Amino acid sequence: MHEERTGTLRRDAVGLREVLFQSVTAMAPAAAVAASIPAGAAFAGGSLPLAVLIALVACLFTASCVAELARELPAAGSVATYAARGLHPAVGFLVGWGYVFVEMLVPPLLLLQLGFTAAGTLHEEWSSYPADLWWPWSLAGAGIIAVAGYLGVRTSARFGTVLGVFEILVFLVFAVLLIGKAGDANSLSVFGTSHTADGYAGISGVFAGSVYTVLAFAGFEAAAPLAEETRDPRRTMHRAVLGAALGIGLFYVITTYAMTVYFGPDRFAKFGASGAASWDGVARASFGLFWVLVFLAVINSTIANANACANVSTRTAFALARIRVLPRLLATLHPRHRSPVAGIALQTIVAVGAVLGLGFGYDPITAFLLLATVIVTVVVGVYIVVNLACAGYFLRAGRAAVKPVRHLLFPVLGIAAFIPALLTAAGLPVFDFVTELTAPVSYAGPIVGVWMAAGVAVLLLLIRRHPERIAETARVHLDACEPAGPRQDGAVPR
Repeated sequence: MHEERTGTLRRDAVGLREVLFQSVTAMAPAAAVAASIPAGAAFAGGSLPLAVLIALVACLFTASCVAELARELPAAGSVATYAARGLHPAVGFLVGWGYVFVEMLVPPLLLLQLGFTAAGTLHEEWSSYPADLWWPWSLAGAGIIAVAGYLGVRTSARFGTVLGVFEILVFLVFAVLLIGKAGDANSLSVFGTSHTADGYAGISGVFAGSVYTVLAFAGFEAAAPLAEETRDPRRTMHRAVLGAALGIGLFYVITTYAMTVYFGPDRFAKFGASGAASWDGVARASFGLFWVLVFLAVINSTIANANACANVSTRTAFALARIRVLPRLLATLHPRHRSPVAGIALQTIVAVGAVLGLGFGYDPITAFLLLATVIVTVVVGVYIVVNLACAGYFLRAGRAAVKPVRHLLFPVLGIAAFIPALLTAAGLPVFDFVTELTAPVSYAGPIVGVWMAAGVAVLLLLIRRHPERIAETARVHLDACEPAGPRQDGAVPR
């Protein structure tokens, strides 16, 4: 079949609903509630709802910066373009280099979780099912994601919307049931500091819990790479990024509150991701077959998240390939679906290779932890750079364009919120609640270092031989949205 090597992504293919759920599903709300957020309970205990609320406010600072830049610079390159325009094209290239790398690792991360969650649950219900037969589920998930991506952004985004609605509804219904059964135990005291875990009294426990909870918000920016395929992208991107961060943040607060008051705030420090003291355990013990819906919602969440991040990785790779800082082949589009088919093929190969290689080389859970550490370390670093880029972009635009709170104060607060999260993700024991990483998870730092060092080498080569390509990282390709001259609001002309 003939495939075009040039051209544009399909314009006006999706609207606010689809790109909103692109960000929502990239945050994996059901999986985050069931697995990620409970990690903060070891520190915040029954005050975890307050920790989640603080994390929400902190993440909204960075979400606001991303939303502001997405409105100004609607580009498939998203964070790479923002860094190039706000700081320097070389920084934009390195951000894109790191972002493509980790976003390609998110699908295998989620496919590993799909595999060991499905296999573990089936073994628990039917002991004849081998607990280590996880890989068929991972491969099935990889196939579903590849087909959805191949059929184009409209199919992929609508698929994500359906999955996202299901997982959110299941956990919201469960939260209502928990609140109802808690009865007189419902209390706003969980939004105070009186229920923190032993050894982490008061605000220190809440702060520690919020650092771990911040990591559950990663993905709110995932709508941005779909800008060139979205109707009215300036307005839509802004609303989608902020809407996803705020909406899912409130979802986290409600669900965490519900489980805390039901389980008991003074016992909540022992709550975790598995066993009797977990969402699955509570559902099994107290709500009959409702645990099946919880299980399906988590499985659904892994597929939806992998689908959303495959969209991110392939669109970002496409944006960098069309300006030839990545191999031109990755800019290949399907003639009918306008999907970046070469990028989708590469994403599928990386996903299957990482799942099978790391899953069998170690075990699926260890492989999951290794990939998660690599991904979060780079993504949080990207968020910090984007905050800087927001301030840089509007300062360069001139005084008339700068709004001091949104463009200066919020970036500073966003950086302050994510630096502790970066140290925690990297396992650097700057705080007493940070656990130093052990092998093989500790290999994440060297892996990131080697990849970024390779990026610097490529950057230097391109600067020497093709400096115009690096300059192109700052270009917004959505010509229909390009004004003929400088914008009237004082923003930097394109």
